[in-house]
Amino acid sequence: MSKFQELSSLIWSVADDVLRGLFKPHEYGDVILPFVILRRLDCVLEPRKDEIYRLYEEYRTKVEDPAPVIRSQIKAEFYNTSKYDLSRLKQDPKNVGINFRNYINGFSKNVYDIIENFQLDKPVEKLLKNNRLFLLIEKFTAVDLHPNAVDNHTMGQLFEELLRKFSEMSNETSGEHYTPRDIVRLLVSLVFSGTADDLRGEGKIRSLFDPCCGTGGMLTIGKDWVLEQVNPQIDIKIYGQELNPQTYSICKSDLLISGENPDHIKLGSSLSEDGFTGGKFDYMITNPPFGVSWKSEEEFVTGESQNPHGRFTAGTPRTSDGSLLFLQHMISKMEDKGSRIGIVFNGSPLFTGDAGSGESEIRRWII
Repeated sequence: MSKFQELSSLIWSVADDVLRGLFKPHEYGDVILPFVILRRLDCVLEPRKDEIYRLYEEYRTKVEDPAPVIRSQIKAEFYNTSKYDLSRLKQDPKNVGINFRNYINGFSKNVYDIIENFQLDKPVEKLLKNNRLFLLIEKFTAVDLHPNAVDNHTMGQLFEELLRKFSEMSNETSGEHYTPRDIVRLLVSLVFSGTADDLRGEGKIRSLFDPCCGTGGMLTIGKDWVLEQVNPQIDIKIYGQELNPQTYSICKSDLLISGENPDHIKLGSSLSEDGFTGGKFDYMITNPPFGVSWKSEEEFVTGESQNPHGRFTAGTPRTSDGSLLFLQHMISKMEDKGSRIGIVFNGSPLFTGDAGSGESEIRRWII
């Protein structure tokens, strides 16, 4: 059994032991996913936990914002100023509720923003009321998620496996949350193969964008492919946007831990809430949702299609499938010198719609 499958089974057993009977199975992800992130962050911070707390206590009355001092001293972009982490919360079982809130509030703003998207307050209150918060914390602290034990690639697989299980229990399609890694690797190799001259050389900086980035697998696999196959010195800046708050938070936490810029990931619909208006990118890859209605965004998209400088001037597809809208969105972000786009489609965008229809006009425009 692979490492991520072992971890997935272990974490799933934690969910089954602690949450069964208190939460419905399709609600497990609302609790388990944020706790996996918290445990991962704790494992990264643990060697410097005492130093961070000491710095905070020393400077919190000397300067208005001790954050820059802490970051420069520990040489990290995130931290927790509380004296607690999940392991230390176990030392005071009677006050675990109060101390847990203190722990959450101690995270730097970039982490707090990530955790906030999970809306943990209600699940934690429910756990506390039923005397299971301490038990859940105790179970999670037995799981070693330090990067030395679980690298970022394995961590990504773990999140995707958990999302697959939770989405199946919610009667959702797992593909709404992630793309199988063999498909990602194929797409990445197609996009970057044949561009070695553009990627080789010293001081090269290139951008990679995914408008439906999910947990960020396409972005990180794409960057790793270029570093391993073409140029280990190139600087690949990665950018993404994600609609689902949970997968958005997973993506941001993964990038934060791996030293990427989490502010390059935006929350919201790429169609009606473009987080990168005016942005241009060298490479773009995505797996947009198949056959998913864009009816809720029809007014905005139709309005932009009337704008001669908008993204959808070529036409709009039927509202039952917005795949071609995402392709138009990506084309609008091509560099003047040219960009490469890789997109996963089912057959529908290739042949749906008679001559003169929205789909047909979009295909004609692209060609």
